[in-house]
Amino acid sequence: MTAPLRIGPYAIERLLGVGSFATVWLGYDRALDAHVAIKVLAENWSHDLRVRERFLDEARLLRRLEHERLIRVHALGELPDGRPYAVLAWADGGSLRDRLAAGEIPVPAALRLLGEVCAGVAVLHRHGVVHRDLTPGNFLVGGAGPDGAEQVLSADLGLAKALAAASGLTARAGTPGYMAPEQDDPGAVVDTRADVYGLGRLGIRLLAADPTGANPTSPDPHRRTPGLRLRHDVPAAVAAVLAQATAHRPADRYPDAATLHAALTRASDPARLTIATRPVPRQPPPRPGARRRLRLAGATMVAVVAVGAVGAESGGTGSARPVGGTYTAGPLTVALP
Repeated sequence: MTAPLRIGPYAIERLLGVGSFATVWLGYDRALDAHVAIKVLAENWSHDLRVRERFLDEARLLRRLEHERLIRVHALGELPDGRPYAVLAWADGGSLRDRLAAGEIPVPAALRLLGEVCAGVAVLHRHGVVHRDLTPGNFLVGGAGPDGAEQVLSADLGLAKALAAASGLTARAGTPGYMAPEQDDPGAVVDTRADVYGLGRLGIRLLAADPTGANPTSPDPHRRTPGLRLRHDVPAAVAAVLAQATAHRPADRYPDAATLHAALTRASDPARLTIATRPVPRQPPPRPGARRRLRLAGATMVAVVAVGAVGAESGGTGSARPVGGTYTAGPLTVALP
């Protein structure tokens, strides 16, 4: 592929990436002394009006939503051969796919990145938009946010649609392994819960004990991965959240990205984890005269624990754990004479 010398007023320095429908180049704006990313419709799709319109729709949607968690669109233009291009903000930190390829990301950093991704998708959901293609390559690491930490930006909305238009008789859309099962059914309802599934799969990819085994490459979106295990220092409560996010039935998942983000935040909160794993202090044996009262109180305590354990979220650590199953705050033993 021959690099163009210029695209519009921008000098081209190098190729940043190649996708199915577009190429992305690093450009330099001499007047502003700033770099930009320039996304150009691929030559082999230049005569397909549907693909061309989808390319333009993506840029218009990003421009209309304009949010700090979404990649910013500066301008639209057209090459001499008629192909459209979009001038985007350049995120110099690369993509999440690049980060994963560089090696294992520590669990605290991976959870923070996953939270950033959820927050960005939640912006789309608040505006009635479903993304439908949540893969590591579609999220870029940009500059520091208000808290000084790196921000993750949603960068590719090529398959995003308004909720009203995302369902019904539409073409199969998404990336195998990250697609929700219903996305493979042209007549199924596709809503924010499909994105929740994709976010769950992305979380599993970030936190897997064996990243190569977690890399979804199967063309069958219904393929199960019963042996998939998370790293030993991933809190059990986080594993439970990811299991619910990737439930096969949409009704069993979290309703949207904001709810999933809140659940992940609770599950990974160090204060909650400390409380969940705190040992139960031993009590001195009761006096003989208090046995009857203790039996009644003990029965009440066991009932309360049984009810509370239904919704408990554990934060214990241990050996690598599977995604799925039941997660509780651990056993509570009451010694009665």
